[in-house]
Amino acid sequence: MFLQITDPAGTVRHIDLGTSEGEWLLGRSDSCDVCLPESSVSRKHAKVFGGPETFFITDLGSGIGTKNQNGPILAPTEFAQGDTVSIGPFQLRLVQSAMPPAARPPAPGSDEKNVSRTFDFDGVNLLYTDELMALKSRIHNYVLGKLNLQEIATKQIASDEMREKLLAALGQSLKELRHELPHTIPLEALRESLLDELTGYGPISPLLRSDKVDEIMVNGPDLIFVESRGRIYETGARFFNEKHLNTIIQRIVEPLGRHIDEASPMVDARLPDGSRVNAIIPPLSLRGASVTIRKFAKRKLTAEDLIAFGSMTPGIDLFLREAVRAAQNILVSGGTGSGKTTLLNVLSQYIPADERVITIEDSAELKLSHRNLVSLESRPANIEGKGRIQIRDLVINALRMRPDRIIVGECRGAEALDMLQAMNTGHDGSLTTCHANAPRDAISRLENMVLMSGIDFPVTAIREQIASAINLIIQQNRLPDGSRKIVQISEITGREKDVVLMHDIFVFKQTGYDENGKIVGEYYPTGNVPAFVEKLRQKGDLQLDMSVFVPRV
Repeated sequence: MFLQITDPAGTVRHIDLGTSEGEWLLGRSDSCDVCLPESSVSRKHAKVFGGPETFFITDLGSGIGTKNQNGPILAPTEFAQGDTVSIGPFQLRLVQSAMPPAARPPAPGSDEKNVSRTFDFDGVNLLYTDELMALKSRIHNYVLGKLNLQEIATKQIASDEMREKLLAALGQSLKELRHELPHTIPLEALRESLLDELTGYGPISPLLRSDKVDEIMVNGPDLIFVESRGRIYETGARFFNEKHLNTIIQRIVEPLGRHIDEASPMVDARLPDGSRVNAIIPPLSLRGASVTIRKFAKRKLTAEDLIAFGSMTPGIDLFLREAVRAAQNILVSGGTGSGKTTLLNVLSQYIPADERVITIEDSAELKLSHRNLVSLESRPANIEGKGRIQIRDLVINALRMRPDRIIVGECRGAEALDMLQAMNTGHDGSLTTCHANAPRDAISRLENMVLMSGIDFPVTAIREQIASAINLIIQQNRLPDGSRKIVQISEITGREKDVVLMHDIFVFKQTGYDENGKIVGEYYPTGNVPAFVEKLRQKGDLQLDMSVFVPRV
């Protein structure tokens, strides 16, 4: 028997309780048999005892108490398989076996930097042991055989009649194989897993439902990784085989009218909840099909959320509000997954309600609440290679739609030229993002993207366009601890010969790490005051305390 412990980050560890009677002390102290390193946990918090078949748990007079599914534990209570015990942010369960081999932690002495942490979500990894996978595959094929189908198509899944037949066939198979079902796995969990295989997205369905997961990465049928709270973990979840994985990919893209096969081995799609999906299959993907799913929060994040996360300060938030209100053209730069789109979404909320906004994206991610809003989305080519509508086409068309502000989700090609020209021709206050490691790099990236338009511009003309179009560059980075922060805000002040001039307004300086491995630092104003602030101050329309620009001694 194993004691399975899930910490606040979703990391799972297993304690072997052995084959004889014993007792195990749980608490914050290193002297405990099971250390739970969290300030809310008492030094000696609780005790598990008994074995090898029957176990008990009791609270040792802790400050926050110990709870199971029935409420607080006030006396020695039986701790059985299927029970969930909470000690502060930690979740404890008894399981028959440890995690499957695909999800084992690094061996002692191994290089942990090169080995992924493990991630379990409510014990679901136990559904992917070799024995369970073989049993689930048998039931899966049994149900399909009962319905005389190879696989259940997306259109059939939506049919109430088909769903009733499916549930009846699944119930019958579970009844006939009852003697083979493991007692350690709740029947309802197994039933839900089988329904996911038959009508959902297979092993990635529980990951999509989990609020702990931000991104899902499938590297072939046997390796599924997730990102949770900025860190990447390997899960024990897996598909039956490559064919099963390809079936799930087809199930994702078919409702959108998309197609993927050897002739068109790449596809971008979107799930019903808005999650962004990219899939690529052989021959382009050498180790089997690969799927990447970027999930989006069910609730759109606000400036208050970013301040709570430490992504910016209240002073910087007020500054950005004024910048948007003053119709500054803003470029948000950063790496993949650094939070550019999230920040762009927050900035867009500051646009006055009486202005007409047009958003242009490859995959619709922005969530604006403006009434006078038009959202445009690019379109890939169809199966014949025709009908492609690029971001650049939409930017050109948007100029004919009487916009006050244009928001381009991301500039990654020739559309950068049209975006710069729009900013230079009366569409002040426009917003966009690009991939870059620093504000100066972002200018170089814009230059390269303009050259991709095929128009033979001299470099001096391109830099003149950039210097007159962009007012502010906000650098958003994903830091080594997984956090996302604004690390630099710079103003473009003009051009001198071939050099675009800029100076920093705010800079984040890292000072170290705390006891939890989180980066510690502070935001420092440089003393430079942007030109738009001075104009607003002279007009008497400034809603920002000038003290935010005073450098700290």
